[in-house]
Order: sequence, then structure tokens, then C-alpha cells
Amino acid sequence: MYAKYVAIGDSQTEGVGDGDDRSGLRGWADRLAEQLAALDPGFRYANLAVRGKLIGEVRAEQLEPALALAPDLATVVAGLNDVLRSHYDGDAVAAELDEMIGALAGAGARVATVTYPDIGEIAPIARRWQPRLTEFNARVREIAAKHGAVVVEADRHPVCADRRIWSTDRLHLNPSGHALLANGFAHALELPGSDDAWSRPLPERRAPGLLKAVAGEIRWAAVFLAPWLWRRITGRSSGDGRTAKRPRLQPLS
Repeated sequence: MYAKYVAIGDSQTEGVGDGDDRSGLRGWADRLAEQLAALDPGFRYANLAVRGKLIGEVRAEQLEPALALAPDLATVVAGLNDVLRSHYDGDAVAAELDEMIGALAGAGARVATVTYPDIGEIAPIARRWQPRLTEFNARVREIAAKHGAVVVEADRHPVCADRRIWSTDRLHLNPSGHALLANGFAHALELPGSDDAWSRPLPERRAPGLLKAVAGEIRWAAVFLAPWLWRRITGRSSGDGRTAKRPRLQPLS
């Protein structure tokens, strides 16, 4: 199967939303690594992802270290932070993704990536960015096909936009969401024991009343949206001063 797995990307790959900075982050990449470790006692794993990174920063800071580790499996998940910026350049973002996937695949790694679900279902105020995201997802598929990479088709499964798998900030998956995405990658990679259960809808539930829904939107905007916008205005990032949590290939303890 796979003996050396390296993950590069931003906050989702780092594992934000699954654990915390005090007790440690787990995340979908760690959960995928756990499944891989169960198949090979010599398995080793590195996670170079850092939250808040734009795709150009991921390429500049993480690609060369990833190549130096000579993985036989690599995941590349980045670009959403760019899509949400006012100065988004779709061609430039696609070029960065193409370079990363192409370089890793050219070095002999099996590469896997993901498309993004309907952001308007997760955070209605962000619906204005959905056309960009739809275009980006199309680019992801084109680039993956070009280099023989695997794609987890998250945008084609409504469960991936179900708020029950997202943290209260609506930007990061919660533990259930990270587990679901790990299973999505396992299925796309055809790992033994994996199946398509990850893509099935959750049980139906009653939608909140209008007043409760409006109150929830106001609370989310105050607690999460406002600080996010302030970081954009001031040019700061949630990843400032942070380094990768697993910069070297190591066995899972």
C-alpha cells in the first residue's frame, strides 16, 4: 500500500476544528494516516500544513520540503483562502495547484486532492463567492486528470455542505466532518475496507425557525465573521508565527 504519506495545505489539513491548540489537532489527514498505518507497520507520516496560508504560500513553503521527503502518497488541499479574497486570480491559483500536483506526481507520488462543497449552504453570507468556487472545482478536476491524481468529489455530495459536519465558525470541519473527509479520501484511494458510506446524507432534521435562524446568523457574524474580516483588513493571518505540526516523516504513536 503506502509507506510514506505527506500532507500539504492550510487549516483543514492541519486539522483546525478537530481538537484545539492546547490538547492538539487531529484532522482528516491524521485520521487518514491512522487508516494507512493499520495497513503497514512501517508506515510514516508528515503533515506540513499551516492554517491561513494562501495557495502560493503553500507552494513556496511546503512543496520543496514535501518533495525532499520522497512520499509515495501526497495530499494537496489549498485554494479556498484565495477564493475568499477580494483580489482572487483564478488563473494564478490554478497554476500554483498545477505546479504542486504535477511536481509531486512527477516525483512518483500518488496525489489526492478535493473539491469544495457549496459554501452558500454552509454560510449564506458567503454565497456571493460560489461562482468562483464552482470554477475552481472545475480547475481542480482538470489538473487532477492531467497528472493522474485522485479527487474526492465533495461538491457532488450534499452531506459535505451539511452544517452538522462543520464547526461553529463555518470555515472548518468539526470532528465528524474531518472523519467524513478522511473516509472520502480512503474511498477515493481505494483503501481496503473503505466504501462510499461517507457520501450518504445524514438523517433529516427539522430546520430552525426564522427567529432562531436569524439570531444564529447575527451571532456567527459577530463572533467569527468580524474577526476574520479584521484580519483581512489588517493584513494578518491566523497562521502568522506558526510552523508545521509534523515536519518530518514519523510513525504514528
